[in-house]
Amino acid sequence: MLTASFTLTAVSASAAPRVFPVEAKPVLEDRYPAHATHWPNGVTSLPDVTYSTIPGYRPLVVDIYMPPKGKKPAPKPLVLYIHGGGWVGGHTRHAGALGNFPEALARLAGEGFVVASLEYRLAAEAPFPAQVQDARAALRFLKANAVRYGIDPTRTGIWGGSAGGHLSALTAMSCGDASLDPAGTKAATGSECVQAAAIWYGVFDFAALSAGRPGGQDGAAAKLLGCDGACTLEKFAAASPNAYVDAKDPPFLLIHGTQDKTVPVNQSYLGAEKLKAAGVPVESIIIEGVDHSFIGSTPQQTREATLKAMNATFDFLHQQLDRKVAQ
Repeated sequence: MLTASFTLTAVSASAAPRVFPVEAKPVLEDRYPAHATHWPNGVTSLPDVTYSTIPGYRPLVVDIYMPPKGKKPAPKPLVLYIHGGGWVGGHTRHAGALGNFPEALARLAGEGFVVASLEYRLAAEAPFPAQVQDARAALRFLKANAVRYGIDPTRTGIWGGSAGGHLSALTAMSCGDASLDPAGTKAATGSECVQAAAIWYGVFDFAALSAGRPGGQDGAAAKLLGCDGACTLEKFAAASPNAYVDAKDPPFLLIHGTQDKTVPVNQSYLGAEKLKAAGVPVESIIIEGVDHSFIGSTPQQTREATLKAMNATFDFLHQQLDRKVAQ
């Protein structure tokens, strides 16, 4: 277990741990309420807001959850969530075994964040780096529309799991790197940067991931990278967050299960080691006995692991983004 570079503190809106519905297996259904725009604690949401229109592709959208403005509205920190699904599936409204993920995102908004949940181009639609280009485009769109959505663009977090964890880590680490932008475009430098990153069971090093697979090839990675046959080390490196680490990266929270058979826990160890070597604050939470999506051997184990990850993530976002108000 790695030693943390900082200590998480309980800064939630209530003293009691947060509780969310958790089921015994991953929930893939879209459970966003039809036409619903109002949530508890004064939260409102806008589903399917188009952030990018690229010729030849479907409109790319985010769901946006906003806290109540109050009598003296002040801009709120932004959190962008990126879903998993092996880069070939998934959607904005599910995460692991959480029984109602839109409700969980609304809960985060109720604690004082503007939360956006991202749809991006999947590997069958466009190969890498389309996916990270979409994440960067969404951040730029949201920050460009900060007044409309009540966002403080200087306080931004990113959060994702599995494929979304990989994309979140890469987005956080590639701040200002124009090599990932579409050829021939001119983007606002730095506008895709974030100040905190929470990564659940994400990929940090594709070469190491492939080396641990039978036959040395990962099918999902090959689809993402558009490899014709075995992927080259150059292609692996171009998509690996660890290749982009430097001392300017934001603080990271990494959460992973020891029995993960989809993305081995070693990926989080490799990410943490690289970040720590660069002097980047990193906290690792390794949950014993759970598989990918924090699925345990019993529903209770799945519930406990999921709630631990959710509460730690919410607290981390508070710690990293609330404290920057005065900066």
